[in-house]
Amino acid sequence: MPAHLTDPEQLKELLGIPFTPEQTACITAPPAPQVIVAGAGSGKTTVMAARVVWLAGTGQVAPEQVLGLTFTNKAAGELAERVRKALVKAGVTDPDAIDPDNPPGEPVISTYHSFAGRLLTDHGLRIGLEPASRLLADATRYQLAARVLREAPGPYPALTRSFADLVSDLLALDSELAEHLVEPGRLRAWDTELLATLEGARLSNAELRKVPEAAAARRELTDLVQRYRTAKRERDLLDFGDQIALSARLAGLPEVGRLLREEFRVVLLDEYQDTSVAQRVLLAGLFGGGTGHPVTAVGDPCQAIYGWRGASVANLDDFPEHFRHADGRPATRQALSENRRSGGRLLDLANGLAAPLRAMHAGVEALRPAPGAELDGRVRCALLPTHAEELDWLGDSIAHLVHTGTAPGEIAVLCRTAGDFAAIQGALVARDVPVEVVGLSGLLHLPEVADLVAVCEVLQDPGANAALVRLLTGPRWRIGPRDLALLGRRARLLVAHARADDADDPDRRLAAAVEGTDPAEVISLADALDTFLDTSGDDEDELPFSPDARVRFARLAAELRELRRALSDPLMDVLHRVLAVTGLEVELSASPHALAARRRETLANFLDVAASFAADDGEATLLAFLGFLRTAAQYEKGLDNALPGGENTVKVLTAHKSKGLEWDVVAVPGLVTGTFPSTQGRDKWTAQAKVLPHALRGDADTLPDVDGWDARGMKAFHEAMKDHQHTEELRLGYVTFTRPRSLLLGSGHWWGPSQKRKRGPSGFLQALHDHCAAGYGEIEAWADEPGDDEENPALRAPDTEQAWPLPLDPEALARRRAAAETVLAHLAARNPGHPVVPDASGDPHWPAPPEEPPYDEEPPYDEPPREDEPPREDEPPREDEPPHEDEPPYDDDPYDGGPYDGDPYDDEPYGP
Repeated sequence: MPAHLTDPEQLKELLGIPFTPEQTACITAPPAPQVIVAGAGSGKTTVMAARVVWLAGTGQVAPEQVLGLTFTNKAAGELAERVRKALVKAGVTDPDAIDPDNPPGEPVISTYHSFAGRLLTDHGLRIGLEPASRLLADATRYQLAARVLREAPGPYPALTRSFADLVSDLLALDSELAEHLVEPGRLRAWDTELLATLEGARLSNAELRKVPEAAAARRELTDLVQRYRTAKRERDLLDFGDQIALSARLAGLPEVGRLLREEFRVVLLDEYQDTSVAQRVLLAGLFGGGTGHPVTAVGDPCQAIYGWRGASVANLDDFPEHFRHADGRPATRQALSENRRSGGRLLDLANGLAAPLRAMHAGVEALRPAPGAELDGRVRCALLPTHAEELDWLGDSIAHLVHTGTAPGEIAVLCRTAGDFAAIQGALVARDVPVEVVGLSGLLHLPEVADLVAVCEVLQDPGANAALVRLLTGPRWRIGPRDLALLGRRARLLVAHARADDADDPDRRLAAAVEGTDPAEVISLADALDTFLDTSGDDEDELPFSPDARVRFARLAAELRELRRALSDPLMDVLHRVLAVTGLEVELSASPHALAARRRETLANFLDVAASFAADDGEATLLAFLGFLRTAAQYEKGLDNALPGGENTVKVLTAHKSKGLEWDVVAVPGLVTGTFPSTQGRDKWTAQAKVLPHALRGDADTLPDVDGWDARGMKAFHEAMKDHQHTEELRLGYVTFTRPRSLLLGSGHWWGPSQKRKRGPSGFLQALHDHCAAGYGEIEAWADEPGDDEENPALRAPDTEQAWPLPLDPEALARRRAAAETVLAHLAARNPGHPVVPDASGDPHWPAPPEEPPYDEEPPYDEPPREDEPPREDEPPREDEPPHEDEPPYDDDPYDGGPYDGDPYDDEPYGP
C-alpha cells in the first residue's frame, strides 16, 4: 500500500502526542518479534495503536493484516477505537470513502478467547471438531456439571465435600487440566504413582496425611472430569478452557500456522503476562517457533496478579525464546518506564515496593514521572486504635474531599477482600457521599444479599450448618447461645441414634465400610430443626429448650419446608419466593434509613446477576447458581466481569478488580498484619483435590514443590509457598498503589472488629509511614501499640446498633408498632374467640432472646468428642487473623477471604 508516513515526527504531529524516546523506539521498530515491558501508566495502549498507524502509514502492512488480542471485550473495544481514530487522523484510512466493493480495511482486534473460537470455526474439522459446536455459558456449565455429578455411578468415598462444592471443584480441575494441556489419564496415573510412593512413607503430621487424602480425592474427581468432558462432546458443547486447549492442538499443525501468518502480517498481544500456558502454546505455535513473524507482546511482570486463575508470568519473561527471529536470535526486549499518570512522589513509593520484583524479571525499569511532575502526588496515612475508628477516619477523609470539590467519581476505595464493603458503604452513606459497590463478590458480603444466599444454602443443603446459624442468630429469629448449643446437641444425638439403629445390620455395616462416611451420619442442624414440627410434644432427649426457642424453631422449620417445595421452580421464582417469605425486600422498603436506598439497589443488582445467569439456560437451578456463587467468590474466578459504572459515585472494589483503572484519589483501608499483604495463600495441591500438582503444570519451573515426603520436606514446601505468596501480594500492592493520579490514602488499625489478638500495621502501611516521615506525605494519626495486657475494646462494648436490619428512629419504630397493633386488632375482630398468634417473622413485639439461666443439669456438650471428630479447641483462630506461629503458613480452605469460609459471611453483619 502507498506510504503516508516517512518520519516519526510526522506521526507525533498527526496524532498530537508527544511520544517519549522510549515510546518512539517501540512504535517505529522494524517488523520483527519484540516484547515491550510496559510499566504502570506508561501508555502501552497508546503505543500499540501508534505502532499500527506507523506500520500501515509507512506501507509495511495493510490495516486489515493486523491482529490485536487482549483479555476483555472492554479492552478490545477501547484498543479498536483508538486504532480506528488514529488511522483516520493520520490519513491512512478515509472514513468518507463509500465503496461497497472495496471498504476501508480495519485491523482485527478481539479477545484471546474470541480468537480461539474463530480458529476452531475455521479449522476445527482438521481435528474432528464439528462446526456446530456451541460455547457453554456459565449457567449451562454448572447445570451440566451438576447433572454429571448426580448421575455418576460412584462410589466416590474420598469425595466428602458438599454437592455444591464438588460441582465447583469438578469445574476447577477441568479448567486447570485444560489450561496446562494435561489429559485426565495422565493426572490419574500421576496420582496413582504418588499414592504408591506414600504407602512406604512415614506421614508424621497432619499436613503429610492430607497428601494421600487429596490424591485419592483427585483421582475420583478426575473420573468425574472425564465424564463431564464426555457429556460435553455428546452435546457438541465447549467451554473457554476447551476453546484454548483445542486451539493449541490446531496450532501444532504447520498448515494452520502458515495460513494465519499469511492472513495477519503483524500481531499485537496485550497484557501478555496474564496469558496461560495453553494460550502461550497456541500463540507460539501459530506465530513463533523461529518463524521471525512480527509479533509485539506488551506486558508488565510487576502487575502479574492473576496467577491464581491460571496466568503464568513466565510467558512474558520467556517471550524472547518462544518467538525468536528467523536467524535464531532471541526476540528484542524493550521497556516503557515514564509514567504519565501519577505524581513523582507516588512513584517513589511504588518503586520502593517493587524493587524485589524488578530484581526477579529481566527488562523491568523503575518508573519515572513525566518532566515537571517530580514533586507531584501526595500520600496521607493513619494507624487508628480500632477498626471502627479507621472506618470513621476513612469516611471523614472522603467526605471532606467530596464536600470540597473532588468529584465522587474520581475517588475509589480499594480493599484486599470484600469483608468490609458493607461497613464502608454505610460509613460513606452516613456522610451523604454517593457510593457504589462494584462486583459480585462485593455484593455477597452485603448483609441483605448474604441473608438471601444463606436461606438458599439451607434450602439446597441440609448440612449447611454455618448458613443456618447465621439465620438463627440474626435479628429475625434471635436464638440465644444456650438454645443454639442445645440444638447442636440434638443434631449430634440424631446421628448417634441413627448409628445405633443400624448397628446390627451387616449389610449396612458393609456399605459403610465400602462407601466411607454415610451422608445420614453428617451432623445437620436442619434435621434437628425439623424435630420441632412434631406436635406430639414427646422429646426423647428431654433437652431444656426455652419455650420461645421451641416456637421459633418450629416456625423456621415450617418456613424452610414450605420453601423447599418450590426448589424445582425456575431460579428467579425461587429467589423471589425467598424474598417474599423472609420479608427481606419489605424490610428494606419499610426503612426510612438513608442507607436503605443503596441496599435496595445492591439487592436489585444481585437479582440482575441471577437473572443473567438464568437467561443463559432456561433450566438453571438453585444448585447450579450456588456453585456459580462459590466459584465467583474465590478471587472472582473470571466469572465476575462487572466494571465500575459511569455514575458519579465513589467506587468500592477489590484491589484485583482495579487493574487497568485509575482515579484522582485512591483510599486503601485494612493495611494490617495478615490482611494486606495477605498471609493466606492459594490452594495447595497437597491438600486440595481440585488443584493440579505443580509437577504437571506447564510453568512448573516457576513454582515450588515438595522435595521429600517427610516433615522437613513439607515444611520447606510451606515456606517456599509462603515466599511465593509474598511475591504475589507484592505485585498486588504495586498495582494498588499505582492507581491514583494525585492522592493516596492508606490506613490500618490495631484492634479488629471481633478479634482478641491485636493486628497492627502491615509492611505496606509501614512503607507509607516511612515515605510520609521522609517528608513526602502526611501522617494524620499513628496510634501507639496496645500493651500485652490490654483487651480489644470492641469486645467489651455492647452492640448498640445492628448493621442489619437497618435501625429505625423512634418515630418510625412507633409507627411500625402502631400498624402492627392495628393489624392484630383487625384479625382479632374477624376471629372472635380465637387468639391471634402473630407471625414471628414480622411482629415487632416478638420477644427478645430469653434470659440465659445457668444449667440446672449437665451442659449441652458434656459428652466426650466422637472418635472420628477432632477435639474442640477452646478458641480456634479466626480466618481473618494470621495463623499461630506453629501453624502452617497456608490454610487449606478453598476460599481466600471469600464468603464461604467457616461462617459463610465473614463480615458478621448481624448482631447476636
